[in-house]
Amino acid sequence: MSRARNHLRAALFLAAASARGVTTQVAAQRGLSAWPVPQEPSMEYQTNAGYLEQVKRQRGDPQTQLEAMELYLARSGLQVEDLDQLNIIHVTGTKGKGSTCAFTECILRSYGLKTGFFSSPHLVQVRERIRINGQPISPELFTKYFWRLYHRLEETKVDLAVVEVGIGGAYDCTNIIRKPVVCGVSSLGIDHTSLLGDTVEKIAWQKGGIFKQGVPAFTVLQPEGPLAVLRDRAQQISCPLYLCPTLEALEEGGPPLALGLDGEHQRSNAALALQLAHCWLQRQDHHGAGEVKASRPGLLWQLPLAPVFQPTSHMRLGLRNTEWLGRTQVLRRGPLTWYLDGAHTPSSVQACVRWFRQALQGRERPSGSGPEVRVLLFNATGDRDPAALLKLLQPCQFDYAVFCPNLTEVSSTGNADQQNFTVTLDQVLLRCLEHQQHWNHLDEEQASPDLWSAPSPEPAGPTSLLLAPHPPHTCSASSLVFSCISHALQWISQGRDPVFQPPTPPKGLLTHPVAHSGASVLHEAAAIHVLVTGSLHLVGGVLKLLEPALSQ
Repeated sequence: MSRARNHLRAALFLAAASARGVTTQVAAQRGLSAWPVPQEPSMEYQTNAGYLEQVKRQRGDPQTQLEAMELYLARSGLQVEDLDQLNIIHVTGTKGKGSTCAFTECILRSYGLKTGFFSSPHLVQVRERIRINGQPISPELFTKYFWRLYHRLEETKVDLAVVEVGIGGAYDCTNIIRKPVVCGVSSLGIDHTSLLGDTVEKIAWQKGGIFKQGVPAFTVLQPEGPLAVLRDRAQQISCPLYLCPTLEALEEGGPPLALGLDGEHQRSNAALALQLAHCWLQRQDHHGAGEVKASRPGLLWQLPLAPVFQPTSHMRLGLRNTEWLGRTQVLRRGPLTWYLDGAHTPSSVQACVRWFRQALQGRERPSGSGPEVRVLLFNATGDRDPAALLKLLQPCQFDYAVFCPNLTEVSSTGNADQQNFTVTLDQVLLRCLEHQQHWNHLDEEQASPDLWSAPSPEPAGPTSLLLAPHPPHTCSASSLVFSCISHALQWISQGRDPVFQPPTPPKGLLTHPVAHSGASVLHEAAAIHVLVTGSLHLVGGVLKLLEPALSQ
């Protein structure tokens, strides 16, 4: 069994490492322009982005992705059959699958088990995708054993592996796993429509692709349509699928369960994690899985309810100690409070808004005489609808909306772990300007159709930070676009974050009227509340700058 465990780690290590590609060095050589006017991409950058687009077009049948993964396994010296003895918990879903995995891993680690955890995407460094006992593998080991997988794996035997699906399920590279111990499906919604389909039912079909014959699976309450699809998928292959009781049902007769992750929506993820951990412990004949309460037999939407049991002290400890960066995370730094949540679907942004507003209601009032300022830092990528997401954020009543690409610095040097080679710089900058336009149109009091005349060069020249054109008159003047995350954070923090202390702000920081007037407001504010959302990659870039230790 230990050999099989090692082989899985080899496969997952290879999958995570291959995501970086060989294009990093080439793209890193190109200095990133800070100017919004579309420019001819450099031949090197264009070639790499074009090559990846060509590969996507030629991919054809998604089944070939699984076949390619099997070839990777074979190159590592094993076959798919070698993975069948592994103690794997396989989790998919649209929203909350990462949080569910984090809860599950922490619960089982609280039992003294040695855990492995594979997830994606990473926020700051690619090493985050592979965790042993909750910690990313070290830079030294990642580098040393990149091409020597087996040596690395001999040192990291684990009792179980929690594996998060990347996208979908049926054709995800993790679905080469044939005999997991248990599977889970978190909340479903609309995302990755170009790959998974344009309805929740089509997406549910993809997610149900991880079900295996005879392997128990659990899901949370879903809308009737996608839940019926999951039920049918499970019945077709004789997979026992159960519906999770609410966390309230598990709390009956005992003290409330404290969660390490904030937000009401995390209770659903915690309920699923408890069922996954409970089932795994039972199937491994592990003592202390939790006493089942009086049985509540019944069906809901023709699905049997999972057992209601008394959470053990280990389970309570695991839920309380769970940490998951970039999801309902709060950093308090002097007058600044950073609220970080990688929500990027309509339903997850709705949950983010509820969390943010509740957090503000429960805050301590500042003692200073200055105003309290609310700032939104936003970006959206892929096939998401930014206008729909921004509309959901309007009730937060932000004083300023700031938009920037998912680039920590204007120069790509040193940002290899956060590069996206499927789009050009000009494309992401123009998209940020589109986000600003959507926001201004949503802001009825400040909307101005004339704002979108062609931008002219700022007085500071082509190195100016600000991409937004000067407004012809004072309307819709509460939004700004910056060329990178660092410049956005410099303007928002105004040197008042005790950890984020970059060098002297570059020339051009205050040339835009909104930036100039806003800087005075931010500098005098008694409290600044900053919500960072719309993209996990944006949140990762912000964390890289606000928490330098994560890059070490």
